Amino acid sequence: MTQQAPTPEHLRLIAARDGREPWKLWGPYLSERQWGTVREDYSAGGEAWDYFSHAQSHARAYRWGEDGLLGISDEQQLLCFAIALWNGRDPVLKERLFGLTGNQGNHGEDVKEYYFYLDSTPTHTYMKGLYKYPQAEYPYGWLVEENQRRGREGLEFELLETGVFNQNRYFDVFVEYAKAGPDDILVQISAVNRGPEAHPLHMLPTLWFRNTWSWGDEVEKPQLRKAEGNGGAAIAIDHPELGSYWFYSESGGELLFTENETNYQRLFGTDNAMPYVKDAFHSYITEGATRAVNPERVGTKAAAHYVMEVAPGATQVVKLRLSRTRHAMPFGTDFDSVLTTRRQEADAFYQQVTPFEMSYDLRSVQRQAFAGLLWTKQYYRFDVTRWLRGDPSMPPPPSERSRNRHWQHLDSGDIISMPDKWEYPWFAAWDLAFHCLPLAMVDPEFAKHQIDTITREWYMHPNGQLPAYEWAFGDVNPPVHAWAAWRVYKIEQKVCGKGDRAFLERVFQKLLINFTWWVNRKDNDGSNVFEGGFLGLDNIGVFDRSAPLPTGGHLEQSDSTSWMAMYCLNLLEISLELARENPVYEDMATKFFEHFLYIADAMNHIGGDAVQLWDDEDGFFYDVLLFPHGDRERLKVRSMVGLIPLFAVMTLEPELMQAVPQFKQRLEWFVEHRPDLKRNVACMETEGVGARRMLALCYATLGRIEPTDKLRRILEKLLDESEFFGPCGIRALSRYHAEHPYCFSADGKEYCVNYEPAESSSGLFGGNSNWRGPVWFPVNYLLIESLQKFHHYLGDDFKIECPTGSGIWMNLWEVATEISRRLLQIFLQDDRGDRPVYGGNETFQRDPHWQNYLLFYEYFHGDIGAGIGASHQTGWTGLIAKLAQQFCEYGG
Repeated sequence: MTQQAPTPEHLRLIAARDGREPWKLWGPYLSERQWGTVREDYSAGGEAWDYFSHAQSHARAYRWGEDGLLGISDEQQLLCFAIALWNGRDPVLKERLFGLTGNQGNHGEDVKEYYFYLDSTPTHTYMKGLYKYPQAEYPYGWLVEENQRRGREGLEFELLETGVFNQNRYFDVFVEYAKAGPDDILVQISAVNRGPEAHPLHMLPTLWFRNTWSWGDEVEKPQLRKAEGNGGAAIAIDHPELGSYWFYSESGGELLFTENETNYQRLFGTDNAMPYVKDAFHSYITEGATRAVNPERVGTKAAAHYVMEVAPGATQVVKLRLSRTRHAMPFGTDFDSVLTTRRQEADAFYQQVTPFEMSYDLRSVQRQAFAGLLWTKQYYRFDVTRWLRGDPSMPPPPSERSRNRHWQHLDSGDIISMPDKWEYPWFAAWDLAFHCLPLAMVDPEFAKHQIDTITREWYMHPNGQLPAYEWAFGDVNPPVHAWAAWRVYKIEQKVCGKGDRAFLERVFQKLLINFTWWVNRKDNDGSNVFEGGFLGLDNIGVFDRSAPLPTGGHLEQSDSTSWMAMYCLNLLEISLELARENPVYEDMATKFFEHFLYIADAMNHIGGDAVQLWDDEDGFFYDVLLFPHGDRERLKVRSMVGLIPLFAVMTLEPELMQAVPQFKQRLEWFVEHRPDLKRNVACMETEGVGARRMLALCYATLGRIEPTDKLRRILEKLLDESEFFGPCGIRALSRYHAEHPYCFSADGKEYCVNYEPAESSSGLFGGNSNWRGPVWFPVNYLLIESLQKFHHYLGDDFKIECPTGSGIWMNLWEVATEISRRLLQIFLQDDRGDRPVYGGNETFQRDPHWQNYLLFYEYFHGDIGAGIGASHQTGWTGLIAKLAQQFCEYGG
């Protein structure tokens, strides 16, 4: 795997890759939330949040997946394991995480629990998670009512504010997994009473089958049954596909059995098909219904029920084992030794991943970021045709259901890296591309599999479009997958000493189809200026760009056009790499080179009938609104939309140019014969540092500032602390609009954009108002990469004031390093021991049992860096792991 001597974990990754040992058969593939998802929604109007609620989730069988608390499953999610808890006061067993739906939260969906992913190896041979469980009754109703009362203008009402953690009256419940073999999993659960008094705790390590037999497919029903075991209780497991397993629980736990079937009587007042149902353990424990569980000790759901009185400051430990092998002594001396060994092997693996000098704090941040990425894998099953048609054994869905009706080819059953398994328990195509960079640092094979999977025929539409996310597969995400494929290829090349050319070529062929879809569908009039809808940048625009405009007409988008320019350069770079061994690809390289020139000309052209995305007076790119009658108006919002042109930059090495003579000949022809095109892309003719050439939308001069020097003019705003340059990274919206709101009038209505450093008060896109806040990791990361590429060409002689007006001049590598430093400090303790990510939250800032556990939010407050939005978005915020490596290796 690496150029160093491989660790045991590296050897396991090799064995899994080669198909010799299935070390990834079991992993954290359970969702954190299956209720409230599109897959489980069979309503007429597509009200997924309301159709299958949290209140129903305890008693209603899921159709397409399962959820659980810090749980695991096999790679087809046939057999699941997770913990359930009861503090003697809650109205329901704590089997899954609670949070507010988009309709309930004052700023959209929001999990209202405290849980942390602390460690994981890529093969999941060692995993550790933490759930903080209050000893007081969980305030379900209060959280809903208070958040709705506060409205969009108010702050979110959080669980800590309810007082249920006062005086440390809670349990820290640590769950550790260690694999003795690919199908031999040790589980240790440690419950620590942080409170001042002894308190009872019911712990139910629970095993169950995903319900695949109730939907009319004549699937053979699996079975769990009590068996004799040494040193504790045992459950025999038989599944027609998974085979036979054994589950062992330490002495002291009472085995309970029921069925993973809907309790129709509780939910709908109708008769149950069988006496034992999904919420039987809840009835048995919280209601004293002894007849709810099966006395025959057989079923499709089972648990070992432990009742413990935990003294203040004390820890109670429960050990369990899930194995294909029948063990005479499942909890012998090997149990502790395997657990200890796997912890040590995890340490050795991560030390080799980042062998650079790092502070303890930064290494901890990176390790938890990796843990979050690896824990957030999920089995994703969705057959859209079957979902639309309904199941033979169930009432037919309403005929008016129409969501995703044009995506009936999509039939998935894969392990996919999710953005956040509670708030976003479904893949998002462009999120996934960003996940792959830090994933490639620890498991290049899995990272490659993610990019390959999303471009396969059962995901990609026959017309070439990639699916966005299950709420609307037909929405448009930025085309970043060629960039991700190239970066994963280069990361693996660095880590392993060799890149996977077969992967690169396979993905390239499929992305050609997607590129063609963009050209044919999103260039309205063939002008090489593109539309694309909201492209992830809602709530910083004037309109909802995915909806019909109130003015009619359409938008010519600076960001969409720039993404396409970047896409051209990414495919150009890949085709040049492939052309080193296969000259056929030189023709493809020429195609993308020329297409980039045409897009650059359209972006930069001034005068005449051009769309004129560039505003020469402001020195910035804007969207342009085209009215039905042909008039145009720039929408002068200073936002990330106008910074994305910086992403379209590429350098050409002289050594590479010698290796592709046909491409070089074509480039030189353009230099000689098309001066009208070359002027807009910088330096095809002029050689930079190391005799390199550069292609870029925002070109630059090395001498005095010229009116055409777009790079300098944009950077002046980018690095202005009163505009984009925040203390914790680049804001998505300029602070300029705090004092100068941009307003546009149409049909007697005024549309305004104001700078808001945290959640937006607008419900612009999909009813959520917590989207795409001011500091956003993915675009910050792309800006850093772009500045490094500009420096690669321009060298140390090109300097810019950073911050603008400070009198401090930096080259562009130093600027990129400074942005990295500001992003990293979001998570690092300052001189007072505070982490900006936690803002004014004193519990997280001061309490020793909280302050070193990290949450990786969706985005961050533009002025103070506090985390906002989805709290477990280790998906793209996991880029912090890659930034930490780069900072220590090259910049820190």
